[in-house]
Formats: sequence, structure tokens, C-alpha cells
Amino acid sequence: MQKSFLGTGWSFPPTVREKNRALDMVSDEADIQQSLFLLISTTPGERIMFPEFGCDLQRLVFERINEALRFEMIALVNKAIYLFEPRVKVENTTVHIESIDPGIIHIHVEYTVIQTNSRANIVYPFYLQEGTSVVL
Repeated sequence: MQKSFLGTGWSFPPTVREKNRALDMVSDEADIQQSLFLLISTTPGERIMFPEFGCDLQRLVFERINEALRFEMIALVNKAIYLFEPRVKVENTTVHIESIDPGIIHIHVEYTVIQTNSRANIVYPFYLQEGTSVVL
């Protein structure tokens, strides 16, 4: 197993290699990016052994889209990262409402990896409406 000073963890979503039945692992910046995506995707209370973990975005699904919602989303994401991802420092978080598809909000998080002082970013798509146009 590869050792990394930034961390190594299961890939997300967890996948198993068919050949040797080993879990796929990720390290370094990829581990941090997947960790952030998982953190933002998790609703607090979802993990039985760690009920505080997560970002409470799901409670905003039916809220009216306005500036107050935008600032609340930024605050929730920044707080979750501050509390649960000590490897990074958030530099900027912005929320972009799609004009083409008003059911999607993109959350852009720019951060610095503290250990290496390198900058990176993620874009998290937050869907305000459930999928109803399923093509089979």
C-alpha cells in the first residue's frame, strides 16, 4: 500500500478490483478532493458512528433561490470543511446558479492544501429538484 503524507483512503465511490479483490485507493490531492466531495454530499446524522460529520445542504433543497440562500450555502460548506477537513484552508467559496438549467447550483470551493501550500479547487453540483426525466 502506498504511504502518503497527505493521506491515502478508499476511492469514492468505493470500487473493488476484480483481479485481486482489493479496494481502489487514492492518495494526496485526489484523496483530499474526494474527501471534500464526500463531506459536502453527506447529511449530518447519516453516519451512525460519526453523526456530526457532513454538510447540511439537503435541508435547503426546497428553499427559494435568492442571495440569502447563496450565503447560507457558502456558510454551511465553509463550516463543514473547517470542522472536518484539517488538511485544507478554504480561500474562496462561491455559489453559481445556472441560468440554462435553474435546477442546478454549482458550488465552487478554492482551497490551499496546508502541508504543500498548493492551491486547488472543486466544483460541487447541487440539484434543487429530483430527477423526473428518466430515460430507460
